[in-house]
Amino acid sequence: MRRHFYTLAGGIAAIALFTGILYAGAAAIRDRETAATPDLVLETPDMTDFEATPDEAGDDVPLDLGTPLDRANQPGAAATGEQPQGTTTTEKAARAIEPQQFGLPDTVTSAPLERVEPRAPLSEPKKEAKAAGPTVLYRPVAVAAGVIQFDKLTLQIDGIEPEQPERTCESGGKSWPCGIVARTAFRNFLRARAVSCDLPEGGSGPSAMASCTLGGQDLATWLVDNGWATPVAGSALEKRADAARQARLGFYGDDPRDLSHTPMTFDDPTLGIEVDTPQPDL
Repeated sequence: MRRHFYTLAGGIAAIALFTGILYAGAAAIRDRETAATPDLVLETPDMTDFEATPDEAGDDVPLDLGTPLDRANQPGAAATGEQPQGTTTTEKAARAIEPQQFGLPDTVTSAPLERVEPRAPLSEPKKEAKAAGPTVLYRPVAVAAGVIQFDKLTLQIDGIEPEQPERTCESGGKSWPCGIVARTAFRNFLRARAVSCDLPEGGSGPSAMASCTLGGQDLATWLVDNGWATPVAGSALEKRADAARQARLGFYGDDPRDLSHTPMTFDDPTLGIEVDTPQPDL
């Protein structure tokens, strides 16, 4: 019990000693600052010392910071009617101070505006020509070699002479319907595929003449190359027509139809002879 009492008393004494040391140090620091910094006293001057005396007082002259000293050497002074120093004027010209005119000289802002005629253009404006693109026509039907019929339009291929389906040709002493054969060959080439044609502008009638292509192939060129059309006089297709004539193609050759095969014959079943192999269906 006594041992605990001594321990508690020692702790309280240590705390008291530490607190006394702190207070002593704070008092020493406070005294040092007071001795190093003396009391500063501000003195307020008496405003009566600055009052102007009657001899020193003069006329109040406002200071114009915006007026230059030498007005005679400033540009625009003569135009606006401003006089240099030493002269008297009854009225001074007012200068415009609008934001849009503040930076302009007086000769511009004071003079009245005058409307002038516009100058002539340096060059004529170029008019861009609207190039009409090709027209795509669907489901063509060849009514003749070089003549195509659509829903409401009959179109003749440009650059060739129209051929009639009733045309006949002579070959080997025999006549054959070359007009119908040419139309059939043209239909097989078209196969109801869409064609692109350069139709004339403003043409809205039931018939027209134009150049047409199918898959990048010109229809007039195809007909002439295969001998199924005659080019117009002076056309660039005449050389192709001569080549087709020398090769005996189309109208210039024989009947392209295969008429050499004979009709199929079947054995009479009443004879009891069976057909060994079936005949092809033609």
